[in-house]
Amino acid sequence: MPTAILTGQPVPGSSIEGDLRSLGFDVRAAADAAEAETLLAEVPGDQRVALVDSRFVGHAHALRLGLTDPRHPLAAIPGALTAQPEGRQALTRAMAREHSAAGGAALAVGSLAGVADRVVMALDADGAAVHRPELGSLVAAVPADPQARNEARQAVSAVDDEAVRLKSAVKAGDGFFTTYFVSPYSRYIARWCARRGLTPNQVTTASLITALIAAGSAATGTRGGFVAAGVLLLLSFVLDCTDGQLARYSLQYSTLGAWLDATFDRAKEYAFYAGLALGAARGGDDVWALALAAMVLQTCRHVVDFAFHEAERDAARAAAAAAPTTGTAATAPADRPARVGWTVWARRIIVLPIGERWAMIAVLTAVTTPRITFYALLAGSAFAALYTTAGRVLRSLRRRTALIGREARSLAALADSGPLAELLARGLRGRVPAVSRLAPLSALAGAVALLTVAWLQGPTWWVVPAAGVYVLCSAVAVARPLTGSLDWLVVPVFRAAEYGTVLLLAARSDVDGALPAAFGLVAAVAYHHYDTVYRNWGDTGAPPPAWLVRAAGGHEGRTLLVTVLAALLTAAQFTVALTVVAVAVALLVLTESIRFWVAAHLGGAPAVHDEGEPA
Repeated sequence: MPTAILTGQPVPGSSIEGDLRSLGFDVRAAADAAEAETLLAEVPGDQRVALVDSRFVGHAHALRLGLTDPRHPLAAIPGALTAQPEGRQALTRAMAREHSAAGGAALAVGSLAGVADRVVMALDADGAAVHRPELGSLVAAVPADPQARNEARQAVSAVDDEAVRLKSAVKAGDGFFTTYFVSPYSRYIARWCARRGLTPNQVTTASLITALIAAGSAATGTRGGFVAAGVLLLLSFVLDCTDGQLARYSLQYSTLGAWLDATFDRAKEYAFYAGLALGAARGGDDVWALALAAMVLQTCRHVVDFAFHEAERDAARAAAAAAPTTGTAATAPADRPARVGWTVWARRIIVLPIGERWAMIAVLTAVTTPRITFYALLAGSAFAALYTTAGRVLRSLRRRTALIGREARSLAALADSGPLAELLARGLRGRVPAVSRLAPLSALAGAVALLTVAWLQGPTWWVVPAAGVYVLCSAVAVARPLTGSLDWLVVPVFRAAEYGTVLLLAARSDVDGALPAAFGLVAAVAYHHYDTVYRNWGDTGAPPPAWLVRAAGGHEGRTLLVTVLAALLTAAQFTVALTVVAVAVALLVLTESIRFWVAAHLGGAPAVHDEGEPA
């Protein structure tokens, strides 16, 4: 149980002690500064501790935002300060420094009331990062006299604490469908879950189960099954919104929860694609190529988002620092629709974010056929991909600064270069000219050559030398650090080349089972690439280990392997080989991914991955 140390003389009629207990704190009172320092030392080092001024007047949710958010080692609001285990050492130093600077005994009972704020100032002087949540209309104050206390209490009464908390549960910047058709009621579902002790991870799991049932319903191939699938997919999306709103409402953030939320979103959507393909097959229509193309296109869209985000990380950090933090009245979504113009909503809709995309898939599944659903999905996603990628290329061309080491290393991890590309890159290093656009052009040349041969020649020996050219071009692309303004394009080009090659060779093999096997292989590899992204975004410590990338072959190694198998084996044998490779890759990357995320969850502070509404 976390401990809160109340500093200063008790104030008659104050509710601060009750508010702290309602937030789960064990409350202790300090008569003077020396006792406060002693009580602080008695709290076990693996527990959260808070210093709170006994004269504090404010909303309970202001205290909740300031003292219970697990994402920040140190956090403060006026009159209150908290430290998680990783921030305890800095707090102890600041407490000792403040006590010493004030002469110890000088901090007697009469002057102790401001100790929490003075310790925050000492932390700032030490260069410690103290998070200060934006409170908006919430009140957090330390009145100096009875009149100021009365005015503060009146200000507290004038603002509905629960209404602010409920608004803050909904993330600003959601898409049109989410804002107007889901969030108006899903926030109340989130509150209902919080009051019954449900966790965001439980809601996330319920969303996954619902989506898998939806996929199973679509796989029946009946009109009733398709209608049920559409309804269940929408319900799954409502639960998907609810888990994040529950996390913000109750401040239940965790490394494991962030990973589950991000990973399950991909699993739900791609499982539904497979369900549609199975359902169509029951009706005599083979749409596995369309299902796989939809997964390839959607994954490549995400990779464009992720790689561009890494290239623009400095700008994103600056914008995040200037923007209000999650969980404040200032970011309450109820205010957003009135302030967002129709042009902004139009731009959000045409990029087909997850809300609009799932709504379209659900409605078309219920009223049309899987083939029409995939045609509409591919057309909409292709347009969105062209629109967003073109805009990002133009923005990158205007950026004149080279990427710094952190961002270049992240792009290198996202590139997923295996032992073949690494070996060739070492030999080419120093021989590749420092041309800013050479990396994306080299990657694109190799990808176009490989995909063209795979499309025209299919699973023949012609595709093997084309894969060799792709491997060489990939090595050239990564021979120098990816620091150019357009070097982030290398990552989506690699993804499109690998996934597209598997799709084309499976489609050209013209045998039952090849495309479903290819779907499984691309899904397994895509999971590995998404996992790499989430490790980077979550700041959990490191990209996937080098041994995993080498064991999985890297993008160029897997691509070369698939082309050799396609040329060497019969169509039926190729299908079996794709299945074996898919199972091997899935077992390898899933085992390491689960181990990593569970260890990260158990061993450190939460690293929250927040995608917003991904493309």
